[in-house]
Amino acid sequence: MPRTIINCPNCRQPIQAEIRQLFDVGADPTAKQIFLSGSFNLARCPHCGFQGNLATPLVYHDPSKQLLITFIPPEVGLQRNDQERVIGSMINQVVNNLPQENRKAYLLQPQTALTLQGMIERVLEADGITREMIQAQEQRISLLQRLANASEDVRNEIIFKEDNLIDADFFNVLNHLIEASAAGGDQESAGRLRDLRGALLQSSSFGKKLQEQTAEIEAAIRSLREAGDALTREKLLDLILHAPNDTRLSALVSLARPGLDYVFFQMLSERIDRARGDGRARMIELRERLLELTREIDQQTEIRLKAARQLLEKIIQSEDSGEATLKMLPAIDELFLHELEAAMNAAKKEGNLEILAKLQTVTDVLNKASAPPPELALIEELLAAPDELSRRQLLESNRDKITHDFLNVLANIVAQVEGGEDKELAERLRELHRMALRMSMEVSFRGN
Repeated sequence: MPRTIINCPNCRQPIQAEIRQLFDVGADPTAKQIFLSGSFNLARCPHCGFQGNLATPLVYHDPSKQLLITFIPPEVGLQRNDQERVIGSMINQVVNNLPQENRKAYLLQPQTALTLQGMIERVLEADGITREMIQAQEQRISLLQRLANASEDVRNEIIFKEDNLIDADFFNVLNHLIEASAAGGDQESAGRLRDLRGALLQSSSFGKKLQEQTAEIEAAIRSLREAGDALTREKLLDLILHAPNDTRLSALVSLARPGLDYVFFQMLSERIDRARGDGRARMIELRERLLELTREIDQQTEIRLKAARQLLEKIIQSEDSGEATLKMLPAIDELFLHELEAAMNAAKKEGNLEILAKLQTVTDVLNKASAPPPELALIEELLAAPDELSRRQLLESNRDKITHDFLNVLANIVAQVEGGEDKELAERLRELHRMALRMSMEVSFRGN
């Protein structure tokens, strides 16, 4: 997104900022996530220290829900004619992005939100998220703040009293905050939040259930890994028949879905035919449960495959397939890569050089995007150094590479390794981070 020169809302000095006013989900599948996260139109003033969101007219469009919403902050002080001009220009852009057959009547009657929060709530309501659900989420965030600031004794009391609010959504918010703190280099906050997560896993009802589920999933992974290359359908059937609970069963089916084919179910049917009494009834019930689980997995996979095909088709049809791929990166997963490979094979077979060239561009962009950051190569080289003196000398010779991005990548690696089994590696990384941080500060003080 291009940077624009604006006046700081606080001191009125000119500053650079990335301004986004149009969120068109039809043109950019990531637009909705960016809008709801609030991570847009953020500015930091180097003159007065102001940090915050910039007030600007906004338009949100989701063609799948026939939703078009506009919002003009009162503080921008636009006259009515100027409002209509700015909003009208963005709506014209929305219309131009749509095929003729998708230009419906709702585009002529955009909804007007009086506040940004009201705009967000309308987007959520279109997804079936009610105001009550939004309020429940606000309660979770408030509870999280109370827990993060409480002493251990008070924290345990709060967990006991608010146990019903500590659910999957609560842990999702907490995990997001941990990741954001680590990514921002705030290891102290990330550590405190990890400690809080550990306490919640031990003390809350949902946390205990989550630990039990995690243990069962790990047990399923371990049993499949132990079988290794010797994992036959017969062995898989035995593992499934002896699964102690539905969580273990679901994990085994999810992890080994390709093995649950026609031959597998034929083997299960043969065992059912040989069984008698309660054992036979249990296996019949198990077969129905397995059919239900595989059906659910296949349906979810088909939905994702369809979405991947549509995304690839949209990229191919765009004028610049490379730029379109970059815009769609957050929506690309392993199923998209599978469809990309299949499309390339089909284009080669048909001799369609135009499509093949576009698909190759998509592949090149993805290969470049998935390449490890240059900072990682230096970190690996530093870790391979035989002693502290060698690492210090290597850092000295790479002073120009000890940037903010380098420190962030290193801090993220430290956060990922901490709490793992390799204590020696964690300590080496922490010491490396301290050395790099000191050198970065020295460079800043010296002005070179």
